[in-house]
Amino acid sequence: MVAITKTDERTRLIRLIHVGRRELGMDDDSYRAMLANTPTLEGATSSKDLTIPKLKVVLELLKKKGFKVVPKSPKSTWKPVRSTKNMADDAQSKLIRHLWLRLHEVGAVRDPSEAALGKFVCRMVKIEALQWLDNRQASRVIENLKKWLNRVEGEK
Repeated sequence: MVAITKTDERTRLIRLIHVGRRELGMDDDSYRAMLANTPTLEGATSSKDLTIPKLKVVLELLKKKGFKVVPKSPKSTWKPVRSTKNMADDAQSKLIRHLWLRLHEVGAVRDPSEAALGKFVCRMVKIEALQWLDNRQASRVIENLKKWLNRVEGEK
């Protein structure tokens, strides 16, 4: 079990307070006025000056104003199979990426990511990663992307 230090707790509370402030739509002046007008805070106008018990008071004030603390969902243990470290860097792969990003720039592709490109390539040649393409398959993908780009640019 990991022990939470006072510094970690203080940082966590300050972050929660700022999230709450943002979600409630409080501007800086309103937030500082709320702090200054709270008797238990003894005139403090910034969360950085407050102790942990006083930060808890501020958090409770924000909760009374409607802020709801939503715990983070547990981090997923899923890891992608493809790694960006092992991306293909041959000339054909670079051209495929360039065409894909160009299609994104002109609005034909919503997701410019390597994963989305991999899905597109997989639908076309049944191979998921650029580094696994042979010359014939890569040429087919390139020609397809060029035709797509010409169609899209011709429409404008």
